[in-house]
Amino acid sequence: MTVPVKICGITRREDADLAARLGAAWVGFIFWPRSPRFVEPAAAAAILGGLPPHVGGVGVFVDQPVDEVNAVADEVGLAAVQLHGQESTATCRACRRRVIKAVRLPGDGDGDDPDAVWSGATLLVDAFDPVRMGGTGRRVDWTRAARLARRRPLMLSGGLRAENVADAVRQVAPYGLDVSSGVESEPGVKDPDRLRAFFAALAVVDATAAPAEGVEQES
Repeated sequence: MTVPVKICGITRREDADLAARLGAAWVGFIFWPRSPRFVEPAAAAAILGGLPPHVGGVGVFVDQPVDEVNAVADEVGLAAVQLHGQESTATCRACRRRVIKAVRLPGDGDGDDPDAVWSGATLLVDAFDPVRMGGTGRRVDWTRAARLARRRPLMLSGGLRAENVADAVRQVAPYGLDVSSGVESEPGVKDPDRLRAFFAALAVVDATAAPAEGVEQES
């Protein structure tokens, strides 16, 4: 598979196991307590510990103290942390793991400024919502995302599913993909058929270039 995939919002071992078998590069755990996909660090550590070593764990946080982010990353054994709030460059730099910084791209010009994101972070674009932080199922503006992907490593999120992922890869040419609600039966519960369909659709993409360098997995 050319484009690496993160299956986010994992709460169950069976979902992580299937994602790994299908070819996921990362599994994502939500450590923001207000999320319907929240998982305790101990549970995430148990799930991640049972996966093959080539599958990295990514922890998602929203404006949480950097000491908490680092402590959870150490406890779970994360490969990277994804900051999904208004975290500053100083906060990004203080993280002891590789950083994915999420920005929300709306269609009307509001939202976050991608140019303000620390250059040492991998950029992730997601749909804008004034209340929910990710997992909305809304699609981002692929034209804007494609412009950003030409300038720096970019992970594409927001409204991805089996029916549109091939088009998304062709139009945006992202470094990686991040999917959650598009492969779920309910928040935090992945649908096996949707997971299989997503990876099957992605496998037929005729990639013309290797992905840019970005978040790497730890060995």
